[in-house]
Amino acid sequence: MGSVAMRAVLVNRFGGPDVVEVGEVEVPEPGAGQVRIKVAAAALNPVDAGVRAGVFGGAGKRLGLGWDVAGTVEAVGVATGWNVGDEVVALAYGPGKTLGTHADHVVVDAGAVASAPGSVDAVHAATLPLNALTAAQALDLLGLEPGQSLLVTGAAGAVGGYAVQLAAHRGLTVTGVARAADEDLVRSLGAERFGPQPAGADGVLDAALLGGAALEWVRDGGVFVGVIPGAHPESVRGVRTGSVEVAPDGARLAELVRLVDAGVLTTRVAETYPLDEAAKAHARLAEGGLRGRLVLVP
Repeated sequence: MGSVAMRAVLVNRFGGPDVVEVGEVEVPEPGAGQVRIKVAAAALNPVDAGVRAGVFGGAGKRLGLGWDVAGTVEAVGVATGWNVGDEVVALAYGPGKTLGTHADHVVVDAGAVASAPGSVDAVHAATLPLNALTAAQALDLLGLEPGQSLLVTGAAGAVGGYAVQLAAHRGLTVTGVARAADEDLVRSLGAERFGPQPAGADGVLDAALLGGAALEWVRDGGVFVGVIPGAHPESVRGVRTGSVEVAPDGARLAELVRLVDAGVLTTRVAETYPLDEAAKAHARLAEGGLRGRLVLVP
């Protein structure tokens, strides 16, 4: 491989894990306000499987996979505030990218970048941006006050787990809903109760995509937030319903990094795969039952 080429995980046609390719592309150059990161680790998320399957469209285009990255700044455009050699994490937002973070190098806007946590390695740090930002921004949308009750579905998953920890840290009374085998885990994350409660919660964060079933657990006049943009149920009983669309936010990501270093947020890795085995990682994701993220390592 020459110095101008790099590996990237690409989808040229839609389908199952078998359509995932590792190709050679040009190393991207950062423009003004951008940085190039040498990728140390990049988590694989359900959204990547969605892009691969054609959920977001883009037929006929080459699509790059990967939203999460941990690594080292290796080139900067003008006016970034970052220096070559900085250890960072970032969210590379967007389902229609021609190149994502599942690559040897990635270019992102400087405003999406935060210093990496000091307490965990790059593999664990790579599980933070997409899932923790989604959880934090969903909690913002819910707008609950300390002492109010929140029910989190999918509480043992990546987004749900971060949501339980963040909500408990904010002083909410958290109920976690997950499989019975996950009760100890969910309680360890900060849930005071486990399983749906007959009494209505002030709010529900529906990380398990239960939709209308989870809406039943919200009290009259409460609030419901889903994690797939636009896919939340219609309002009933005066319940405000909405869904979070994650947005890159380096300042907010830096706050979440501090919470990792303070022991408030727990990063969880299920398995790692070499970048060249991205298709195998997709096949493992499709099998389900993971606790923690799969992470690709260039």
